[in-house]
Amino acid sequence: MVYAVVRSGGRQEKVEVGTIVTMDRVQADKSGNITLPAVLLVDGDKITSDAASLAKVTVTAEVLEDLRGPKIVIQHYKNKTGYKRRQGHRQELTRVKVTGIK
Repeated sequence: MVYAVVRSGGRQEKVEVGTIVTMDRVQADKSGNITLPAVLLVDGDKITSDAASLAKVTVTAEVLEDLRGPKIVIQHYKNKTGYKRRQGHRQELTRVKVTGIK
């Protein structure tokens, strides 16, 4: 059982080989792969968390698709002034599948 905690965008995700993760939009290389920085690595009973050892660890993933998240509505309203504003937002996301932890 090997898993790693990787940093993706502003969040951290626990991944294993074969895990599908949805994260903020990232650009892939020509072959459609990306490399994620590891924050923590667990290999059976051994836990690696120091920066020198983690610099040698690579977590590779392939990009499955680019998509957009659900729409959220942002509303601003100020009482008694007639000020109201409405704005929508959809986050740009990427779905990736982890292919290797070395």
